[in-house]
Amino acid sequence: MEIEAVAQLIRQGIPGAEVQVSGDGSHFDAVVVSEVFEGLTPIKKQRLVMDTVKPQIASGELHALSIKTLTPAQAADQGN
Repeated sequence: MEIEAVAQLIRQGIPGAEVQVSGDGSHFDAVVVSEVFEGLTPIKKQRLVMDTVKPQIASGELHALSIKTLTPAQAADQGN
């Protein structure tokens, strides 16, 4: 699976999100910044992102996705 395809799936599932993805074709790291994460627990944030790629994980097309979720304020604090 291509890096941009993973990023696009996340963007489609979380409209307005800023998404950065890196990886090697089956293992990916994603940083997702979105206002929708405001007030959510870390688990709920992870689930929101994982739900965007659930079919690809189920099919084996996407083997692993490491996720870092941030609100815009958190991203600004971290310089992202």
